[in-house]
Amino acid sequence: MNQPNPAIIKHDTLFDKPFTTPLDKAARFSFDEQVVACFPDMIRRSVPGYGQVLAMLPLFARRHCKYRQKKGSGQRVSRIYDLGCSLGAASMTLAGEFDPQDLQIKAIDISPAMTTEATTLLSDNYPDHNIEVITADIRDVELEPCDMVILNLTLQFLPAADRVAVLEKIYAALSEGGILVLTEKTHAFDEQYDAWLVERYYDFKRANGYTEMEISGKRNALENVLITDTLDEHHARLDQVGFKRHLTWFQFLNFVSIVAFK
Repeated sequence: MNQPNPAIIKHDTLFDKPFTTPLDKAARFSFDEQVVACFPDMIRRSVPGYGQVLAMLPLFARRHCKYRQKKGSGQRVSRIYDLGCSLGAASMTLAGEFDPQDLQIKAIDISPAMTTEATTLLSDNYPDHNIEVITADIRDVELEPCDMVILNLTLQFLPAADRVAVLEKIYAALSEGGILVLTEKTHAFDEQYDAWLVERYYDFKRANGYTEMEISGKRNALENVLITDTLDEHHARLDQVGFKRHLTWFQFLNFVSIVAFK
């Protein structure tokens, strides 16, 4: 289970250096070709615990994916959605632990640059698996019945006003007994506590080789692009859309992962 994920570690990955000059302070973050090229390095050095979150997904799937859906042939499978899939790391992690006939994975991302690269990575590494990569806004996609939905570092990029509707759609699509895995960057309600977490997060980035200019540039680029919620707000929203059981199973500084049960 501990094999390197091609979407995280690639031999030809560029280093994450998009914010290295004073001119970059006016730039806005977007998932374009420049970000795609350095994305594996960016995730590795910028998201604490990301590898651990990915590693647990197959274990969750083993427990909660019960082959409740059917292929066109009538064969029973578990359908899984990877929403905001970026380079398909979650989809590849699952494919690496399940036989091709067991899963139907639909990986969706709004960025054509991301889905183009994800399609290549998934087809090269798991050509026999039923994985469909779709370029679309997850707010516009109708979800089919499914056993599992993965929403890794995605909700935070949607306007706050649209987040409930996305979760309502996920809840409606999940089969009884299915799960949502929601991973997000958060902020704390208490300003002093939040400031401490943020500074330790910047320490984490410094320890991973980012300069002060790079940290500042990325922070400025993400302003009004990545909008965080508190952990309580996430749980309240899950309650609101119908999930009666949900728990924070992982936290590393200001990054959390929640599992919600249908």
